[in-house]
Amino acid sequence: MELRHLRYFLVVAEEGHFTRAAQRLGMQQPPLSQQIRALEQDLGFELFRRHPKGAELTVGGAAFLQEAKAILDSVEQGAARAARAASGAEGRLTIGFTSSAAAHGLIPQIVRGYRAAKPGVAIEYKEGNAAELTEALVAGTVDVAFLRLPVSRPDGLAFSQLLEEEMLLVLPLGHPLLRKHAGRGMPIVPLKSLKDEQFILVRRHGAPGMYSNLIEACVRAGFTPNIAVEVERMITNISLVAAGAGVSAVPASMQGFHADAVVYCRFQDARRELSAPLTLAYRSGSDAPTVRQFVEEAERINGSMAAKRSRR
Repeated sequence: MELRHLRYFLVVAEEGHFTRAAQRLGMQQPPLSQQIRALEQDLGFELFRRHPKGAELTVGGAAFLQEAKAILDSVEQGAARAARAASGAEGRLTIGFTSSAAAHGLIPQIVRGYRAAKPGVAIEYKEGNAAELTEALVAGTVDVAFLRLPVSRPDGLAFSQLLEEEMLLVLPLGHPLLRKHAGRGMPIVPLKSLKDEQFILVRRHGAPGMYSNLIEACVRAGFTPNIAVEVERMITNISLVAAGAGVSAVPASMQGFHADAVVYCRFQDARRELSAPLTLAYRSGSDAPTVRQFVEEAERINGSMAAKRSRR
């Protein structure tokens, strides 16, 4: 049984006449009759009672008509869904992000823009550190991910740096280093003045780039930092600084967190060394249109926002 047999049957049933049905289908009447006979043989019962004025559905034919319509409708709907999926209009997309990357205003802009452009795509979200998200990309459980500095660059993954921002020092409110900066805008603190401080940093396996960059900058400033606490998420850094457990450094876009309990400062002598990139990672070999179109939307929105920043 083939789909064309079902279509032939449906037209004959609608016309109630083999000759008119053949004309509608653009074929000769004898071949159409042969195709219907072949369908009846496959089914094991007659679909029509033939008579000089045309053809009437049998009881079995009337029952099969509903099934044939349902099958053809299902095929058409399935083909339409497949076409939408092939164009990227439908499907699923899992977006990963680190907490510090998600804090940047660019990320919600990109996700909002993609959702508006592709409302038929179901989006899932997964939070993790850079190492976890990289592994998830390789495993295929995450399609695209926003992170800071890649911890590794496995084959098959692409890493597109969207922007780079300044790292800021985070001090608890009332810290002695803040006394001479009262009321003078964002404080500027020499890195070497932190030699006796306890540092709170994200674990090395989660963010080795920014972690190691800060340690190297401290060494160049003449001291090895005392790392008192290592945490999984950068947002926890700020909470612990607010609790007075030490000092930390975070990307500038995170400076709104715990603003009533911490003070964000610029580094006086290490601004260029201590920076925080924002990176979009994805499987470079993916043929999924949802991934390709998300990357395109991210690059478009990032370019638009960069242009606005340059005009300020």
